[in-house]
Amino acid sequence: MNYIIFGGSGFIGTHLIHLLKNECVKPGDRVYDLDIVMPGEEGVVPGIVEKNDGVEYIRLDVRKPIEFDFTPTADDVIFNLAAVHRTPGHPDYEYFETNIRGAENVTAFAEKHNINKILFTSSIAPYGAAEELKEETTLPTPSTPYGISKLVAEKIHQMWQVKDEKRELTIVRPGIVYGKGEHGNMTRLYKGMKGHYFMYTGRKDTIKASIYVKELVLFFKCRMMDNSFPGTDIFNCTFEPAYNIEQICETMKKATGLKYRIPLIPGGLLMTAATILGPIGGKKVGIHPARVKKLMVSTNICGKKLATCGYTFHYSFEDTFKDWLNDCNGQGLF
Repeated sequence: MNYIIFGGSGFIGTHLIHLLKNECVKPGDRVYDLDIVMPGEEGVVPGIVEKNDGVEYIRLDVRKPIEFDFTPTADDVIFNLAAVHRTPGHPDYEYFETNIRGAENVTAFAEKHNINKILFTSSIAPYGAAEELKEETTLPTPSTPYGISKLVAEKIHQMWQVKDEKRELTIVRPGIVYGKGEHGNMTRLYKGMKGHYFMYTGRKDTIKASIYVKELVLFFKCRMMDNSFPGTDIFNCTFEPAYNIEQICETMKKATGLKYRIPLIPGGLLMTAATILGPIGGKKVGIHPARVKKLMVSTNICGKKLATCGYTFHYSFEDTFKDWLNDCNGQGLF
């Protein structure tokens, strides 16, 4: 059996490879990390500088037709994690070039080699920014190039699946994914509280749907290796119900021992500061207009389908931060 992971050198992929090696791979199985970057280079989990035994690392660009030397089997599974995703951070065309061309090339590769199982990591970005609760059946109304490109990529994968009723496609739409090596929203939040410069922006009840990276890849395993499900299914991957920013902050503080009373300031004031500071380095600490705006809008994503599909969560919300802290030897969240 082949575990074929496109974008496997990144944050989620590194955790997925670790799980597969520890719990799934049997003698004769092969794990392929196909990525434009390799361990130890920019874009991978910090601290993972060596390649894992038993994993084949192949430098590959999903924007181009995909081919590499391997022996297909009837049980092969593809995890398509490859994407340009950080926003803000890229010119608009890069989201479309990588996310749409990548979907086309990955599904063409699967069709060529008769691979019938794909898990595709999409995003909650196709829902667009709004306060209303979003379920898997909610009409997507993406408002950013990233969200639009991810929705198109979903449709490309679905077109691949409907060509053969035996094919199995799982599309996951994760909320904020956090854990060791994330270096995104949750890491900035922790650093902001530790450095006493994080502030609630206009409100404390902004909902921020999220999921721990180890929980996410455990669901990948359950879905792709422990079950058979011809057809297409979409899952919002988030805690149910989703937590708001105050709950996240208080839980993180409790789990990590931080002592910081977070001030509440008017959103307009922080947006003005971000507009001034953003161009001169504010982006490094999250003081960027686009990020400040994201802080003030909920990502109100319903995780009820995941919670009731038979999958059992392995971590409580507080335990996720304790486990992350333990992975960092108690030195903080990074």
